Amino acid sequence: MLLPVNATLGVVLAVLLMVAVAVAAYARLSPDDSRIRAREIAVAGVRATVQLAAVSLLIGWVVRSVPLLLAFVVLMFSVAVRTAGRRITDNSTWWWAAAPIAAGVVPVVVALLLTGLVPLKGIALIPITGILIGGALTATVLGGRRALDELHTPRGEVEAAMALGMPHAAARLANARPAAPDALLPGLDQTRTVGLVTLPGAFVGMLLGGASPVQAGAVQLFVLVALLAVQAVAVAVVLDLVARAKLHRDDDTREGLSGGSDGV
Repeated sequence: MLLPVNATLGVVLAVLLMVAVAVAAYARLSPDDSRIRAREIAVAGVRATVQLAAVSLLIGWVVRSVPLLLAFVVLMFSVAVRTAGRRITDNSTWWWAAAPIAAGVVPVVVALLLTGLVPLKGIALIPITGILIGGALTATVLGGRRALDELHTPRGEVEAAMALGMPHAAARLANARPAAPDALLPGLDQTRTVGLVTLPGAFVGMLLGGASPVQAGAVQLFVLVALLAVQAVAVAVVLDLVARAKLHRDDDTREGLSGGSDGV
């Protein structure tokens, strides 16, 4: 066992969380120079504790029933959609974040089930699906935020492109595309440096579970390559949604970027 579950672990976790909160507050690591990120770190730490405690108790029960297993996967997906959507925009278009996450994750999971590489059992399906949904969530948030940020940085370029005859979606896409692919960099860097800089969780978990280093390496390679596919699809889809103004911010209308009926 890597970490003993005892009072010492609880104290260390509490201290680390307080350090993170204190540093974020002192350095004002927030977009608006406030202490909002410090509060978010504190809340995230507490939520993670409660959620992992609940999930630890639930998984043993969920894995015994296929309907409960599928319901749990849907719950994971729903939480990911809301989290990603609300990170990208605070208006009613946030639910479009479901499209890039589903487009990336569903085909991969279906292929794994059909080929038998992953059985329809909670002990295998939940971890793999959770990793893929988490990767799609990260790529969707980074890609969506970067694309929308880029639309508002070079002010007037979308309108200028439209004035020259470029369709609204194409004008938005031309301006948003350069920044969105940066969302792929974390996954690319993790894949390129695996084994040299870090030993990711799937590899370590397999070793701790008694698997051979070769088996652990194969599982980790599969996870990394699958994540690359999932994240590439997620970024491509979220970029298309931003280009067509399906996913947008409220200031798009004020700045003339919505495109009227052409953008919906």
